[in-house]
Amino acid sequence: MFIFDKPITPGCHASTVVEIADGKLLAAWFGGKDEGAKDVQIYLARFDGKAWFAPEIVGTEPGQPTWNPVLFKSAKGTLHLWYKAGPSPERWTGFHRTSADDGKTWTKPAMMPAGFFGPVRAKPIQLTDGTILAGTSLESHRNWTPFVDRSTDDGATWTRSSAFHVPEKFGQIQPTLFTVGAKDETVVALMRSRDPRKVCKATSADGGKTFTHAEPTELLNPSAGIDVARTAAGELFLIYNPTAMLRTPLSLARSTDDGKTWAKVDDLEKEPGEFSYPAIVVSKAGMLEMTYTWNRTHIKHETRDPAKYAR
Repeated sequence: MFIFDKPITPGCHASTVVEIADGKLLAAWFGGKDEGAKDVQIYLARFDGKAWFAPEIVGTEPGQPTWNPVLFKSAKGTLHLWYKAGPSPERWTGFHRTSADDGKTWTKPAMMPAGFFGPVRAKPIQLTDGTILAGTSLESHRNWTPFVDRSTDDGATWTRSSAFHVPEKFGQIQPTLFTVGAKDETVVALMRSRDPRKVCKATSADGGKTFTHAEPTELLNPSAGIDVARTAAGELFLIYNPTAMLRTPLSLARSTDDGKTWAKVDDLEKEPGEFSYPAIVVSKAGMLEMTYTWNRTHIKHETRDPAKYAR
């Protein structure tokens, strides 16, 4: 279903989704005249399990566009919202707000230290010891470099991993993360890549402090946003565009071996158009809850039961 039936702004993009209670979701995205326009603001909508309610503005910066909101509810129950503001990615400032009542009220926007954005596009993950890991990246015209930021105090302060070893011609940004092992022995980052047009992968054996060289996987991707989530049964689901050039189709891939191999199991969209920048979480009921850009005019919400893909 569309989160809003009639476009509320000429353009919208880069959604994020979080479950705040059983079956109840929040989604956020940026919307305005066009990506990068000065009127672009962060919108948030609430889903009660049956319907989406009218969006509200939760992020704005006078005279500057806003970008890439990320929602996340930590193990302590803190609901986080991160977003960026500035004329372009190399000139972004990160902003952070929190809520103690599932998004009914929010703290005032707080600027993050220079160069820190929280998670740059995909949701963070939380380790068994409580550490929050946020995939982030620095992006200039010539240099795309991913990192992972770590917080041990529920998102109040952050330290940065080593830069991923990325060959110069590659350029990678916007890591999405998952862990391997009962005690989070390995952290895996998957990134979009400028060249080659494949999802790339790096791993960490020290809780996200240092990462291996980033290498291409077999997964095609047109340098567009991706996201991954793990079910209670241990399966991984990746939502992505499985082509080298186009942001269609938008598909789901499934892995049962901790991301070593993947098989495409579904197409959420396959007609001509742009279906991109997806977000995916696993609900308490075990469902795959997904939002994504639909032709830059709508944000769409889809639910799938992972059991339908079991072999």
